Amino acid sequence: MAMPTPVNGQITDAVTQANVKVLGDAPAMAMGSIFQALAHSTGILYENAVGSQQQLGIAAQAATNQGVIQIYSIDTMAGAVATSKIAQSDTPSTMLSLLTALKATQS
Repeated sequence: MAMPTPVNGQITDAVTQANVKVLGDAPAMAMGSIFQALAHSTGILYENAVGSQQQLGIAAQAATNQGVIQIYSIDTMAGAVATSKIAQSDTPSTMLSLLTALKATQS
């Protein structure tokens, strides 16, 4: 330390010691800041994972519901397909002719 100073030596020693303490605490403060950032990032990671699991659960439930609806509608769909096939064929006119012939023989 320089000898001819206009400030008392005790004051300069106190300021120097305070500066050395700040420099000594800097690595610990930096590591604390890094650990806080890591904890925050990990928290956000888990929040996103929970959100994704919720969305996947909703999608799985919707897919299950659609599958059950299709299973329950097989009979009605088969009936609708059969009815449309019969309606497009000549079966109704043949049955009408047969019914007319039966009514004619009964009278």
